[in-house]
Amino acid sequence: MTISVGDKMPSGTLMTMGDSGPEAVSTDEMFAGKKVVLFGLPGAFTPTCSAQHVPSYVENHTALAAKGIDTVGCMSVNDAFVMGAWGKDQQVGNKVTMLADGSADYTKALGLELDLTARGMGVRCQRFAIVIDDGTVSAVEVEENPGGIEKSGAQAILEIL
Repeated sequence: MTISVGDKMPSGTLMTMGDSGPEAVSTDEMFAGKKVVLFGLPGAFTPTCSAQHVPSYVENHTALAAKGIDTVGCMSVNDAFVMGAWGKDQQVGNKVTMLADGSADYTKALGLELDLTARGMGVRCQRFAIVIDDGTVSAVEVEENPGGIEKSGAQAILEIL
């Protein structure tokens, strides 16, 4: 079942690249007492994700913060090394936290997996954005067209905040 407005975000562990290597990130701690936008996408270094989706959040960081967003997280079914390298490539700095869901466990807990096995990519994450207020979902936007960011890009999220 797909996560819905009013649901509590599931507990889980994601990974991020720290100065000394991969570090665990508790979703409970990440969401507690904060307003967070978590956006997910099919893969690091892929065309739409690199050219449009991540840049939309980097470019709109100040506007999101002005609307009360404390943290923006980018989640993909990749490992922490890939997400760390991609974050550097995208020059996210401290504007977007790059989160690895290497085995798609958290993606599956959200009910937002996308089976791209036929394309040689395995199970990935759908393109989505979730607005989370102190651990509770206040908005869920899932792209019907996995190549678009009409619902899950930063501009669309700014309109619903």
